[in-house]
Amino acid sequence: MLDELLGRASLKERIDDLEEENERLRERYEAESERRADAATARQEAEGEVNRLEDRIAQLEGELDRVEEADSGPTVRRREQLRGARLAEVLDRLASVRTGPEGALTAPVGEAGPDAARDDLEDVLGDRVALVDDAAPCLCCVDDAGLVSVTLDPPIRLDRDPTWADRFAIEREWFLPTGRYALALARTDLFAVGVYEADERVDYRGFESDVKGSHSKGGFSQARFERIRDEQIDAHLDRCREALTTAVEDADTDRLYLVGQRGVVETLAEEAALDPDATAAVDATGTPKSALSDAHRSFWTTELRVL
Repeated sequence: MLDELLGRASLKERIDDLEEENERLRERYEAESERRADAATARQEAEGEVNRLEDRIAQLEGELDRVEEADSGPTVRRREQLRGARLAEVLDRLASVRTGPEGALTAPVGEAGPDAARDDLEDVLGDRVALVDDAAPCLCCVDDAGLVSVTLDPPIRLDRDPTWADRFAIEREWFLPTGRYALALARTDLFAVGVYEADERVDYRGFESDVKGSHSKGGFSQARFERIRDEQIDAHLDRCREALTTAVEDADTDRLYLVGQRGVVETLAEEAALDPDATAAVDATGTPKSALSDAHRSFWTTELRVL
């Protein structure tokens, strides 16, 4: 009665309610804390499982790479396109190698792959001699200790036997432009020829011919189109032969290199009275003068393969 008169009854009821609310909140907090702990533990376990799986994936990928490499056979360790000063530097390095007597093999390899030098190359390279087959025609340089094993593809034909010596038998003129020579570019619609002193062009002549392009119609119009185009190409090749012969005679050179579209180059090489020292298929586009510059750069580029 006194509590009611003094208003304390309602306060006690309020306190009891708050204590109950506080207890419920405490229990809720403890339950939430347990859930958070469980979640943290689960997260750590999941992260550990992810790391384990990632390690296993990396391991399996490594095994797969080794299996694929074993299945595909040996591969070239490095390739590089060399020209100009960089090519000269690499040739100088190879020329500086010294071995014991007959410790360095220099082996020109034809398009058919190693022949006369196969036994010697296999002794040093083992199954990696297949890489020389892939690079042919090329010049292969290996030493008897297997420290040096490279191929180079010279722009000119190397008609010589393999040699064992105390150094690699490499001539710079096999790879670098030297002396006075002519280089001609021939396509079905374009011709250009330059006379060079080493790497410098000292004379030039070139022209383009009006040759029809592709034609999509069939029937009689297609046949007529192709006949006209063949006649234009024949006339263009006649101009090429005449210009090439005149340029070489006027330039008084002892070497001629003929490059361009393979079919056109082969036809000119076969029908012209001149016998080119080397031929090559190159992809050179643009005006005759710019195309000739591209062709010259492409012709005097050598691919180095480290076996």
